[in-house]
Amino acid sequence: MAASPRQRSTFRFAPSPNGPLHLGHALSALLNHEMARAADGRFLLRIEDIDQARCTPEFEEGIYADLAWLGLDWEEPVRRQSEHFVEYEGALQSLVDRGLVYPAFLTRGEVRSHVAAFKAGGAAWPCDPDGMPFYPPDDRDRSSADRQELLDSGIKHAWRLDMRRALETISGRLEWTETGDGLRGQIAADPAAWGDVVLSRSDAPSSYHLSVVIDDALQGITDVVRGLDLFHATSIHVLLQDLLGLTRPVYHHHRLVTDGTGRKLAKSEGDAGIAELRARGISVADLRRRIGL
Repeated sequence: MAASPRQRSTFRFAPSPNGPLHLGHALSALLNHEMARAADGRFLLRIEDIDQARCTPEFEEGIYADLAWLGLDWEEPVRRQSEHFVEYEGALQSLVDRGLVYPAFLTRGEVRSHVAAFKAGGAAWPCDPDGMPFYPPDDRDRSSADRQELLDSGIKHAWRLDMRRALETISGRLEWTETGDGLRGQIAADPAAWGDVVLSRSDAPSSYHLSVVIDDALQGITDVVRGLDLFHATSIHVLLQDLLGLTRPVYHHHRLVTDGTGRKLAKSEGDAGIAELRARGISVADLRRRIGL
């Protein structure tokens, strides 16, 4: 469902404090801030710290310092996902009650073995847009009695969306409005391309997909500005918005900042962070030139 046209435009930058911000984050933060100002709208900062094992207070403080150095200001208080687990659990339970999710017990190793055995027979195994193999249907097809027995045993499990059943509940066309650097206009969503996505794990009460749509709705986000690497994931978000009765923002997926080989910058690859560049003496103007602003 579309956001109310009378609602004040609201943008957000939502980093995870699991490493230092790099130039790609700077581009996204600056675009969000400047688009909010141009629209006489609001700019919010959200800390996406569901992954408690990797997110640290030190990285979070680094985010605040980097954004302040870039000249950005944001509304207080900052929403921290770790303080809203109850809201995510409630949304998940609503999907459980409707039979739209199922407990998934296979370990990563078991999934790999299942896929490898299938491929050994000469057949192809479906993969999602990120290249990850679909989760096997074993748990989705278990009987209710078998599921309950496993749940009662206390075995660790995730909760996955039953994509087939979820799509059966949708009556209209799934689409979103796109204004970004790639395709524009009304984009047809294709959530089936992702298979049965994870919505919760044993070590985290919510996945990125579930928490982001809930946060955007609760914060009144009208415009989601983020990198093109999340373009296809929007199909999942559109489906979850429909299933949970949440508002749908306009999406603007912007170009990515890449290195000399065309590889997207990433924390996991050890790309230079904003703080490191600042320590080397780079100015904000220099940084803006580097990212094409």
